[in-house]
Amino acid sequence: MSHQATILLADDHPIVRNGMRMLIETQKDYTVISEADNGEIALQKIMETQPSVAILDIDMPLLNGLEVVTKANESKCATRFIVMTMYKDESLFSRAIDLGVRGYILKENAVMDILQCIKAVVEGKHFISPALSEYLFQRSERKDSSAPFLALLEKLTPTEKKVLKLLSEMKTSKEIAEELFVSTKTIENHRNNICTKLEIRGAHALLKFAMEHKDKM
Repeated sequence: MSHQATILLADDHPIVRNGMRMLIETQKDYTVISEADNGEIALQKIMETQPSVAILDIDMPLLNGLEVVTKANESKCATRFIVMTMYKDESLFSRAIDLGVRGYILKENAVMDILQCIKAVVEGKHFISPALSEYLFQRSERKDSSAPFLALLEKLTPTEKKVLKLLSEMKTSKEIAEELFVSTKTIENHRNNICTKLEIRGAHALLKFAMEHKDKM
């Protein structure tokens, strides 16, 4: 590495932070410049010090790790994020990746994975604990299967997309009209336009289409 990487550690367990600091600082190119024991302090210190990398426990008081990432992203922070978790939870993993988290490691494997993870993240790459690699493959497969549907959605206006999503929630035209503050006739027109654009024909075919693709909207 050609430059010093500055690192913030955030975990509400001092023994975890101390162990991580000792391990990280065995590498001459890494410097832990700040620590935090809750999410609010972590966010404050990230904004103040702008570390190269912030390593966050996903389960912290006040703000959890993903909430810290969300708020930092809103501030256009350049820090790259690694999150640690005790849980093999695919929904948490997917949310983290959607937020732009670069590294995702299990706490049980942190001693083995953290240095390799930091190296990858500093170099602009991603690192996922090998024990979680199946989530990455499953995510990729779902993305591939969603591609044709997403291409179809591009034919719709923002309002038509909203109507389709509300249909997938089993709402009637009257209920959708009330939610969008328009007339029922306007919603029926939107439904007809959606059917025309997506080439959907037949009684209840639009509702069936919306329900089948509910998890992709």
